This record gives sequence, C-alpha cells and structure tokens, in this order.
Amino acid sequence: MTAMRGYSESLLSRLITPDIEKMLAEKNFKDLREALIELDPVDIAESINVLTPEERTVVFRILPRSISADVFEQLPFTEQEEILVAMGQEQVAVILNEMDPDDRTQFLEELPGKVTRRLLELLTPEERSVAVNLLGYPEESIGRMMTPEYLAINQDWTVKETLAFIRKSGRDKETINILYVLDDQDELIAYLKIRALIFENPKDPIRDIMNTQVIVLNAFDDQETASEAMMRYDLPVLPVVDSDGTLVGIVTSDDVLDVIVEETTEDIHKMGGMAALEEPYFHASFLTLIQKRAGWLFILFIGAMLIVTVMEQFDDIIHKFMILTFFLPLVISSGGNSGTQAATLVIRALAVQDITLGDWFRVFLRELLSGLILGALLGGTILLRVWLWPPETGSSIDFYKLAQIVTISVAAVVVCGTLIGSMLPFLLQALRFDPALSSTPLVTTLCDSIGIVIYYTLAMIILSGVT
Repeated sequence: MTAMRGYSESLLSRLITPDIEKMLAEKNFKDLREALIELDPVDIAESINVLTPEERTVVFRILPRSISADVFEQLPFTEQEEILVAMGQEQVAVILNEMDPDDRTQFLEELPGKVTRRLLELLTPEERSVAVNLLGYPEESIGRMMTPEYLAINQDWTVKETLAFIRKSGRDKETINILYVLDDQDELIAYLKIRALIFENPKDPIRDIMNTQVIVLNAFDDQETASEAMMRYDLPVLPVVDSDGTLVGIVTSDDVLDVIVEETTEDIHKMGGMAALEEPYFHASFLTLIQKRAGWLFILFIGAMLIVTVMEQFDDIIHKFMILTFFLPLVISSGGNSGTQAATLVIRALAVQDITLGDWFRVFLRELLSGLILGALLGGTILLRVWLWPPETGSSIDFYKLAQIVTISVAAVVVCGTLIGSMLPFLLQALRFDPALSSTPLVTTLCDSIGIVIYYTLAMIILSGVT
C-alpha cells in the first residue's frame, strides 16, 4: 500500500510539472504554494529538477520554512549549490538551520573551505556548534572550538574604506581587535590590529600597513596547541586555516581559557588517581562518580596488595625485631612525599613546556642531587630522633645499628622516590600517555613498595648475626 502511494504521488509530481512552469510564468505564486504544500518533499524535489536554476530558486522562496529544508535535502549537490548561490543570506540561513544535522554536514563537506566558512556564519550559535562538531574535525581539535565570526578585508582597500566596512559589518562579530587580510582565493596573507588602523592616514592602502608575519593554527591540530601558541606569542586571538590555507575561523582568548580550565581539571583528576570528570560535580550522576573512581581505585588497591606481598618476604625479621616496625611509617612516607613533589613539578613543567622529553637526563641529574640533599636532611632529623628519644623496648638491637638502619633507609628512600616521581612522567609521555597519569596515589604506592624493600633489606644486612 505504501509503495502504491509513493508511486502515485511520484507520477502526480511529474504530471503537474508543466503547471508549475505555467504558474511561475504567470507569477501565480499563491496557487503554486498551495499546490506544493500538498506534495511530499521527495516529490517536490523531483518535480523541480526539470526547472531552470532561476525557477528552482523562486520555488524555494515561496515554500514554507518547514518544507524548504526537507526539499533541499533531497536535491543533488550541484542543484543545492546553485540554489544557495542564487538566494539571499536570510533564506539560506533559514534552510541551513532547518536541515537535519547529518544532511547539512554532508552538504558542507562537499563545499570548498571558503564557502563552508561563509555558510557557517549564517547558522545560529547552537546549530553552528552542531555543524562544526560533525564537519569531520577531530574531537578536542581546534576546528571544534573556532568561530567564523571575524572581519576579513582586502589589501587593496584604503584605511577609510576599511573603517567604513568595520562600522557596517563588525557589530555582531566575535572580535574586531584584529582584522585579517585575504587574497582573491580567501587565503590568509596578513593581519592588521585595529589600533594601528585608527592612527593611519585615511588614504593609505591596507597593503602598506598590514603585518605579513601571521601566526596561524590548523583546524585539525589539538586544541592545546591554541593555548600554547596564544601564551607564547601573547595574542588575544589567532586565525584558523584548513589544509589548503583558507581562513575558516578564529580562536579567541575566552575559548582558550575554557580549554585551559578543562585540561587543568582533567590533569588534577588524573593526578588524584581517578578518571577525568567531564561535567561539574553536582551535574554528574552518582553512578558516574563511582565509575570514574572505581577503576583507578581498584588498580591502586592491587598495588597496595603488592606491599603486603613484599612485607611477607620479610616475615622473619619483622617478628624478630618488632622495633623496626615503629619506624616503618616514617621511612615509606618520606619516599611517597618526595616522589609526589617531584612528579608534580615535572608534570607541570611538561604541561607548560618548560621542559621537553629530551630534557629527561638533565632533570634526572637535578632531581638526583635534590634527592641526596633532601634525603640527608630527613635522615639527619630521624637520627636525632632515635638518639635523643630512643624507643623503650626490650629489643636486642643496638641503638647504634637502629639509628644507622633508619637514617640510611630514609635517605635512600627519598632519593628513590624523587627519581621515580620525576622520571615516571617522562616515561609515560615517551609511550604517548598523559604524564598526569603518574598520579599521586600511583607514585606513593610504588615508593611504598620500594621503601619497604630498602628498609628491611638494609636491616637484614646490618643485623646479620644479631639474635
């Protein structure tokens, strides 16, 4: 039944095509509108295929908004392009905003970059966000965060003509602080700060005052590239080009600030030993909070079980010299704390590019020296503690040997913790993981295990022969 209905309507569409041409010729737009409303969008598209581009454009201008977008989606790409070229911006905006996102994306992807940019300007902010997300730009790329709301000028204009253009077109733009100079192919060739423009002679051509040293971003690059470039060159806005150099949008400082906040929040979550939370705390469901924390918590719990396994290997000396257990928290906490400090310093330095992967050996030497000095300071402190306030116990351990064990262990654990904390971020980055994954709990767990091994191994060596 459905097939018969579709065939009948398709046949009807072909039969009334001459009437459409006649009504267009007679400018009987009211009757034509009423006749077309009764048809399915698929049949309207089929009916107007035989019309000239000018006639198709007229048909679209008289169609209701709710129907024109559906009909537009059914047309071949070449006919879609012809209609948009012939239409005014207002109606083009209506059609694009009413189209289904996937159909609109498929259409935009077929267009040259400069045409896509112009059409994106006609979309509402909400629809533009959807369109940009679907246009093929990778997730968390610069293309996802850019806006097409900027002012582009011609190098042959004068200062006076440019100022007149700004007054006419700049009111609704994202920013007018920087103007972009394009050639005839819409490729970016220079930029101009409006501050410089104001103080120039009105008759001067733009080509004489524009700056050709342009810092550009690629739409497919990671969004962190935008924040790095903006901080490095101290610019409030940066242009974004596609693969052929066509200017497709800009990134402003407020966009970058959002990225910085997002990336910093993600790093803090990872350093805290949990998966990154993409939404505000109270907006996240209770189940989401559990899921984000459970995975890492389970991994760290397995790591803690490793500590138990390690301690089991020293069961004899633990039972024989219980006094050693009194100082164990001091030893392992020193390693965990020093490792956490080193990891935090290195992770942050890598994030802001104070250091790079190639600097690992310099950092190693620097942290080795830091660990030795800090270990000596903490070891000296614990030595005073053992000498001045010896624990009251009937243990057979000589206090000289006890002081020696604890002091050397603390110093060695601090050095190891410092090196682990500083080198782990480098290792993760070399393996193409986020350095922030070397979280505080992870470093602490590793340092605790190594600290126990160092402490009790040293005790076994020094106390060999003691009963």
